[in-house]
Amino acid sequence: MAFDYFYEEQSQQFAFYRIPKVLFTDNRFQKISTEGKVLYGLLLDRVSLSRENGWIDEEGRVYIIFTLNAIRQAMNCAEKSAIKYLTELEDFGLIERIRQGLGKPAIIYVKNFIDQYNLQVKTCNNSSSGPVQFTA
Repeated sequence: MAFDYFYEEQSQQFAFYRIPKVLFTDNRFQKISTEGKVLYGLLLDRVSLSRENGWIDEEGRVYIIFTLNAIRQAMNCAEKSAIKYLTELEDFGLIERIRQGLGKPAIIYVKNFIDQYNLQVKTCNNSSSGPVQFTA
């Protein structure tokens, strides 16, 4: 196949899935497969759509519905693989699935793994430090 180059404004023509970089750079996540990380990015993409559609439970948590068949199509994988990636994310604690039964798809809560304390420490500047005290 011979593909053409990107020219000027063409570089902005695609929509992208966002996969948190920390999933690839932080040692805590090294045991998650690349496919699992990609699936997490797909699930995150659905979270914003679910929020817009008002899919929020009584506790204020956003949930998604992403069927196994839809995951298979999005990841271009077999059912067994899709189940494996979901289970991997669930076992790691990045998602929680609530089975509804009666042939209904599971509700999926995509978890926010960012530790708010560490996030503040990494992103704050020195101006949030306490006042400087001078001693005579």
